Amino acid sequence: MRQAQSLLSRIESVPRRELYFFALYRVLEAGILAALVFSPLGEMLGQPRHPDLGMGVAIAYLVLALVLFFVGRSVQWLVWIVFFSVSADIVVAALITHALPDATAGVAMMLLFNVSAAALLLPSTRMALAVAAMAIGVLFGEYLFTLFHDQGSSRSLAEVIMFAASYLALSYLAHQAGQKARNSQALADKRGEEVANLFEVNELIIRRMRTGVLVVDADNHIKLANEAASLLLGDGGDGQGADGKGVSLLHAAPELARRLQRWRNGWQTDETPMQFTPDQPEVQPRFARLLADSETSLIFLDDATVVSRRAESLTLAALGRFSASLAHEIRNPLAAINYAVQLLEESQQVTDGDRRLLQIIHQQCQRTNGIVESVLGLARRERATPEHVDLNAFVRRFVDDYQQTLSIETDTLETIIGAKPVPALVDPRHLQQVVTVLVQNALNYGRLPGESARIRVRVFNAEGRPTIDVMDRGPGIPEAVAAQLFRPFFTTSEHGTGLGLYIARELCRANQATLEYVPVPGGGCCFRVILPGPHALLPA
Repeated sequence: MRQAQSLLSRIESVPRRELYFFALYRVLEAGILAALVFSPLGEMLGQPRHPDLGMGVAIAYLVLALVLFFVGRSVQWLVWIVFFSVSADIVVAALITHALPDATAGVAMMLLFNVSAAALLLPSTRMALAVAAMAIGVLFGEYLFTLFHDQGSSRSLAEVIMFAASYLALSYLAHQAGQKARNSQALADKRGEEVANLFEVNELIIRRMRTGVLVVDADNHIKLANEAASLLLGDGGDGQGADGKGVSLLHAAPELARRLQRWRNGWQTDETPMQFTPDQPEVQPRFARLLADSETSLIFLDDATVVSRRAESLTLAALGRFSASLAHEIRNPLAAINYAVQLLEESQQVTDGDRRLLQIIHQQCQRTNGIVESVLGLARRERATPEHVDLNAFVRRFVDDYQQTLSIETDTLETIIGAKPVPALVDPRHLQQVVTVLVQNALNYGRLPGESARIRVRVFNAEGRPTIDVMDRGPGIPEAVAAQLFRPFFTTSEHGTGLGLYIARELCRANQATLEYVPVPGGGCCFRVILPGPHALLPA
């Protein structure tokens, strides 16, 4: 940014420098003229026609040149300063030519630079040609005045015409050169602003990137670190080293420096995530060279949690494709089991106790088939088909059915419901699977060592919304684990898949409901399902 501002300041100072040299040249002209008039060198000019006029013009021109040199360099008034000063130059040239006829050629030659310089600085073509026309008019005026008033002139008409053509040609060419210079300056200003803006944008992007970026030289000194990298490195990523070369990477992150050296040596890079401090997230370092032939290296510190989430997304996508192909294989045996149960129910030799077992098998086949369809719907992002459901009746029926499948008779599963119905708008199949997951988790993990599980399913209205709580009196869930409960594939059990709570939450979202974990101060845990009310809008 500082380099861009320095470049712009140099470009903006160009007209000021040109005015300075133009005024300095005018002082030189006035000094030469005064020296020729007032010194013995004046005899070289021959006999003056009007000595007093020559001395007066020389003194006035010298004073004017000095004034313009000190005060006439304001870029804001550039046009008026240039036009006034060159007009004065032309008038002085005409008067000196008339007073000192032998200096006519030299004065006309010196005036060529003044006219060209004025045309170069003036922005308008008309003004540049006006200056040339003024010089030509004064040139011809002085020639005609001398010819008729003084009965003859020492100059020939051909000389006057050649100088007039020179004024016109040089004025036009100088103005064209100045116009191109101004266009180049404008383009340079525009490009300079664009470079400055791009520099600021790139700096902002790099500074605000979530990925940490480090620039490390060949001596392993940190030359640059964005905000994310500084936060990861802590105090070790800021400031300068004692030698002024930047903080040593070996001091700030020894393990990262070791991996960088292995990468530079061409050895196999350790790709396991690393952690700089206990309170910082794990990062995955990546290395690259800043330039092909440079030892300066770029280190990218990717947040390992983001990489893990991407891997989880890919795994879930693969799981969705796999579940679609697996559904057919699951439904076929379920259909065979269900058909066999129906045949056994029609048999006259089945006792009443066995018939009850057949009913349980039939119900569980239907439940399993519903779970398969729900998982497929989740993988396909199918919409829920909500219905008006009385949660009291639903939970009572669920508990009655589930109690028949409890493997441990000492465990208890009870309901806490009121006398008034609690209506809700939800897909019954999805709700069945959600409550099944929550109750099964409570039975598996919601028990103290050596004690039976005590599960309660509570139905009530919370702030006008129907709610179901599944509570247990187990050891509870640590805070570190509670923060990751609903992440896919996260489990604390060797036999779990980590998909139960994730699928339950996604099913709730499909029904515009929420599933959250509520800590219980007295011990145990509670999972709360908040459902849409009966008057909620059905999803389109």
